[in-house]
Amino acid sequence: MQEIDQRDRELLGALQSEIPLVSTPFALIGQAIDMSEKEVIKRIERLKRDGLVRHLAAQFDARALGYRSCLVAAKVDPERIDEAAAAINAHPGVTQNYRRNNDFNLWFTIAVAPTSILGLDKTVDLLGDEAGCDAVRPLPTLKQFKGSSDADDSHGDNELAPLTPVEIESVRLLQRDLPLQPRPFEAMARTNGVAADELLAAARSLLKRGYIRRYGAVVQARKTGFGASAMGVWAVKGDGVDAVGVKMSQNKAVSHCYLRPVYDDWPYNLYTIVHGRSVDECESIINDIAIDTGVDEKQALYPTREYKKARINLFSTEADEWETAHGAHSAASAAS
Repeated sequence: MQEIDQRDRELLGALQSEIPLVSTPFALIGQAIDMSEKEVIKRIERLKRDGLVRHLAAQFDARALGYRSCLVAAKVDPERIDEAAAAINAHPGVTQNYRRNNDFNLWFTIAVAPTSILGLDKTVDLLGDEAGCDAVRPLPTLKQFKGSSDADDSHGDNELAPLTPVEIESVRLLQRDLPLQPRPFEAMARTNGVAADELLAAARSLLKRGYIRRYGAVVQARKTGFGASAMGVWAVKGDGVDAVGVKMSQNKAVSHCYLRPVYDDWPYNLYTIVHGRSVDECESIINDIAIDTGVDEKQALYPTREYKKARINLFSTEADEWETAHGAHSAASAAS
């Protein structure tokens, strides 16, 4: 791997800030940092080969697009958990799936498009049946005290206007890696039924309306030195849950804090994610939080196997195909 120089740093800064939504974005970036278009493209190619730049694409707000998503805890016979995980992973909307050290031993996140015939609840039920789960507990976020909502799940209804067919096709294209050539949007649109000027116009509109958070580079995350992470689950009784959630979220070791529903067999309503250099350090952090808040009914859940971790492919045809294969149209007809 070649060491990056000051010119690379300037380019990385420009790429992370914003890639211009114009026909020749690399030329415009070059003008801003006094670099030729050819050198901009050549340096990006090298930065991608070295793994410093992962991709150049739109970062969408899935909730604004109308997606509904949820964390799900499932209880599966340990002897067949790999088989169950494979069945769940087959749904294109499953972005994370982990085995954890609990009777509820399979935890996954699932997202469905606003165009879904089945919807989120029915999709979760079908996945539980297909995977042969003994129990499935949807755990949508009821309140977010700290952390990123799209990294986990959300349950609110979208109040923005639905997208047009051209905008949906543009979302499909804009989430892809931008081709490294002088007119990349033309190359992207060439075989996809959307003209380059339509694609750029849709991109600018989606950005202005908040559907796109940012159009830029995703760079390789720096190593933090943390070797372990724990999901602390807490049973907080009474009306004080909001105050406890706020207090937990103020702990510097807590990166995410959410309120979720409870069930007869799952009484935990507050969830905190903590990171440490070891399991022992994570345990120490969670014990400190318990002392600080006075909440002693808790568990620390650790991932013991990662089955899936992927970016969601928005408005994917594969998701439509999964629904068709699982009787979405007949289920919709029966419900009407």
